[in-house]
Amino acid sequence: MNQGTIKPAAFPPDFVWGVATSAYQIEGAAKEDGRGLSIWDTFSHTPGKVLNGDTGDVACDHYHRWAEDLDIVAGLGVDAYRFSIAWPRVQPAGQGDWNEKGLDFYDRLVDRMLEMGLAPHATLYHWDLPQALQDVGGWANRDTCQRFADYAEYMGRRLGDRVASIATHNEPWCTAIKGNLLGEFAPGLRDEGVALQVAHHLLLSHGMALQAMRAAGVRAPLGIVLNQSPAHPASNAPEDVAAAARAYGDFVRWYADPIFLGRYPAITNYTRLPEAHENDFKNIGQPLDFLGINYYTRIWTSTAQPPVPAPGPHGYSDMDWETYPEGLTELLLGIQRDYDLPPIYITENGMACADVLANGRVADADRTEYLRSHLAAVDAARRGGVDVRGYFYWSLFDNFEWELGYDKRFGLVHVDYATQQRTLKDSAHWYRDFVLQHKETSK
Repeated sequence: MNQGTIKPAAFPPDFVWGVATSAYQIEGAAKEDGRGLSIWDTFSHTPGKVLNGDTGDVACDHYHRWAEDLDIVAGLGVDAYRFSIAWPRVQPAGQGDWNEKGLDFYDRLVDRMLEMGLAPHATLYHWDLPQALQDVGGWANRDTCQRFADYAEYMGRRLGDRVASIATHNEPWCTAIKGNLLGEFAPGLRDEGVALQVAHHLLLSHGMALQAMRAAGVRAPLGIVLNQSPAHPASNAPEDVAAAARAYGDFVRWYADPIFLGRYPAITNYTRLPEAHENDFKNIGQPLDFLGINYYTRIWTSTAQPPVPAPGPHGYSDMDWETYPEGLTELLLGIQRDYDLPPIYITENGMACADVLANGRVADADRTEYLRSHLAAVDAARRGGVDVRGYFYWSLFDNFEWELGYDKRFGLVHVDYATQQRTLKDSAHWYRDFVLQHKETSK
């Protein structure tokens, strides 16, 4: 299949088109209206942790500009908006008292979306753990699982009758590995034992949250969002093939196997298993109403010295990630083979480009091609029998890109951080036209 060829008519009339963001990356207002500290506030204010000393204190100022920003979402012609709730904004200490001003913000956001005909897709945790919980062990502390289940139940009661879906966690791999093994994300730890226990507790808290929300009568579809990629060896040498299998075990199976198979994978780079209590896997393996998949690139493994680089037949992003759309098709067909899956949404897929705003325009042809080719890859997976129900581009806006600060731009919409001026890029116009053509052909 030509990965660059895709027609709007390839997708069914009820296919969901959306864009995605996360709270810490866009909201700002870090110290306003009773919001508590998160681990990312602490991490970003620690010298040397984030490029250029950037923080999320202001970000895209979405907390104040949310109405204008929803107008931009609606103007793209999409059906849905995926956002995350900042736990410390609604419950500053991660337990105990709730912050009504923070809760009111998300009430207003959701209600306005519904008035505009946008389906709200909420994520409960996109990495901004209340610092008060980190102070007593964070995700390495099993008690945090119960704190998260309590938070999920409360937010489910508050929003569950109005949102189109609720995801528990976004990319637990990033929280566990980038945050607690590699030290690149908050809280900045480098300990394999801690990281693997964090991964286990994230999965356990997910299952406990699903049970708590369902017991509370939450009607919204419930699921989790995992980042996944196929893993390819650089050669047919046994050591490269084995390295690819271990990398896939670390990245995909370590999170999917407990949910769908009730165990951790045997093939992995990790040297130990986390401590698990009786019934943990039963609790982790709660049935999902949907599975969110975030895909950006493939994993390329080379044991040679120096390593053989990925060939990059479609180029590389500004993150130096290989553009590899066919990997999304391969991934989806592979997990369909390996697991009994619920409906799937592509909850993130996008590209960082070295965008330049010139004469009121951002000509980001590479991002447009990335979009086109990955939608073709989704179509190929659907034709292969995978039940993909929707696609959310990451991200709506250029935003705070974690340890890289404001240096990388993933957005369909350019943000001038000095003025907060928003400008639709060429890719945004392409995506809008594609979605509108889909709707016309689906009538």
